Amino acid sequence: MANGSYQERRSQIETYFDRTAADAWTKLTSDAKVSRIRATVRAGREEMRATLLDWLPSDLSGKRLLDAGCGTGALALEAAWRGAEVLAIDVAPTLIEIARERTPANLGPGSVRFEAGDMLDPAHGRFDHVVAMDSLIHYVPSDVVRVLAELAGRASHSILFTFAPRTAALALMHGVGRFFPRGNRAPAIEPVSGHALRELIAAEPRLAGWQTRRTKRIAVGFYTSQALELVPL
Repeated sequence: MANGSYQERRSQIETYFDRTAADAWTKLTSDAKVSRIRATVRAGREEMRATLLDWLPSDLSGKRLLDAGCGTGALALEAAWRGAEVLAIDVAPTLIEIARERTPANLGPGSVRFEAGDMLDPAHGRFDHVVAMDSLIHYVPSDVVRVLAELAGRASHSILFTFAPRTAALALMHGVGRFFPRGNRAPAIEPVSGHALRELIAAEPRLAGWQTRRTKRIAVGFYTSQALELVPL
């Protein structure tokens, strides 16, 4: 996708997670002791991951799954244990290296291939399921829908993704974040209401053959994210 705002934000995300936040993210996604604030983020992410996995078939044998924005690989490994052939992509090479280091020798009936790159690269081929957990929350809603349209062109069964719901708490945190020095800031989260996002999805011609189905908001301390399921009509 050649859209300028998407490419610019993707570059910011890569820099942040590959350099500025790599150590913190490594710790957050492990069982190491973290602050009480980060503990709530960890708990929220674990609940969200469990939700998305619950929306996938319990038996993924013979299915191909794209983990788009896989981070350190926890969801990808769980899907492999269910039998999936997983391609796990992240923009940050550092996180991909951590994911590879954490991959056990025995993945059960499935497999995982971790790669640093663009989740929208058509060379990745087609998938039965696509999961994008908290990897689209930094993009403006119009770009989120463009990404979904690109992924829908190569998915056959479902696209599960999360977005940052527009809430008073998230708006406050977004505002406070602007006071941090620019070099220490994470790429801004882009909140959107569920209703507005569904309208954008319904208006996208390339998603005409898809419909929204299940949704669930997870709010644990400093973590707030909402899952949404897209399935073919």
